[in-house]
Amino acid sequence: MSDLATVHVSKRFEATPERVFDAWLDPALAGQFLFATPTGTMITVEIDPKVGGRFTFIEHRPEQGDIEHIGEYLAIERPRRLSFTFAVPEFSDAYTTVTVEIAPIGAGCGLTLTHEGVLPDYERQTAQGWTTILGALAKALGEATD
Repeated sequence: MSDLATVHVSKRFEATPERVFDAWLDPALAGQFLFATPTGTMITVEIDPKVGGRFTFIEHRPEQGDIEHIGEYLAIERPRRLSFTFAVPEFSDAYTTVTVEIAPIGAGCGLTLTHEGVLPDYERQTAQGWTTILGALAKALGEATD
């Protein structure tokens, strides 16, 4: 698997580490930023927030139909680390691994996301997607966005 890429993206948040961490596991908040696109409508958000628990997000996209994002939680260490498998079955049956690490910075925090197992042809697109998702997370938390 040495031909697969690892993508890293980071963002600073005004919110506390606990608030940023909890947003990833709260269906109401997660449905606003995780795998949501500007033209899509999130139709399913299911989260079983425990190690071994699964998540399913289904977004209806006018240009593509219903797109399902699925995975299983590998680690849940509030408020500093969340790790999960990730797949989009419509495009590939391969699972990758995403790890979110959160560290306090002053009154806020810094988040670093690492996505392992990315096909090299999708490395830049994946980084852009996660950057957009982290911006949407900031907006969902009520923060000013860049």
